[in-house]
Amino acid sequence: MPTTYTGRLAPSPTGLLHLGHARTFWIAAERARAEGGVLRLRNDDLDRARCRPEFVAAMLEDIAWLGLAWTPPMLSQSERMPLYRAALARLHAANLIYPCHRSRRDVAEAAGAPHEGGDDDEPVFPPAWRPPAGATPPLPTPDVPIAINWRFRVPDGELVSFADGHAGPRQAVAGRDFGDFLVWRKDNTPSYQLACAVDDADMGITEVVRGADLIKSTFRQLLLLRALGATAPAFYHCPLVTDAAGRRLAKRHDALALRTLRTQGLSPASIIERFRNEPAP
Repeated sequence: MPTTYTGRLAPSPTGLLHLGHARTFWIAAERARAEGGVLRLRNDDLDRARCRPEFVAAMLEDIAWLGLAWTPPMLSQSERMPLYRAALARLHAANLIYPCHRSRRDVAEAAGAPHEGGDDDEPVFPPAWRPPAGATPPLPTPDVPIAINWRFRVPDGELVSFADGHAGPRQAVAGRDFGDFLVWRKDNTPSYQLACAVDDADMGITEVVRGADLIKSTFRQLLLLRALGATAPAFYHCPLVTDAAGRRLAKRHDALALRTLRTQGLSPASIIERFRNEPAP
């Protein structure tokens, strides 16, 4: 494992970067600078339906415009599929995953499956739908696309905890606060949880800086990292930037996209100065 602080930026090219991305990325860069470490860049481009080359070019330009330095090369998740398939095979060999025909809608509509953390999070998977342990069908060979969802079997009742660099001690109970979660999708794509955990371990990331909306994901990724025998990084979850109505920013907020702010005459220095003058995140 590296002894030098290694952070990362991990934008997804599904739209233009906005002010919330800029603040999180600036905080990540500041924390790396303060530790005399490095900052890596990962292109989280697994969403085939929404990721576009022009958004990759735009995010690189916006990051450079903000003056945030990162250490090449940039890694793209779409080029790392063999790494994710190997991790999936390890989870399968440990009997920690199982195929699942239930859709996200099925889970969301199921009785006793409340939505757990917002529109981007997974509902709690009903334990009654989990198959018995010990009879897991084989995975397709690596050259054959996967055409069914696979879920990670969480250790019911286990307390999962971590000390967040901003939010302080965090804990959740597996099977209650979050349920069995997707690790591979039927469109032959690894889930965010698996790809993120595998990449952070492989890249030697020592601290993950990201938005507070991903705290629940951290519990899942900690379980995956443990199952894969990897050392977990530290975590720092930033408060979310909200709009005038108090809603968290999304890529549909074109008015606060960095491209829009630039055309309005704002400079990178003025944006960074705004971040510096805000209460400590």
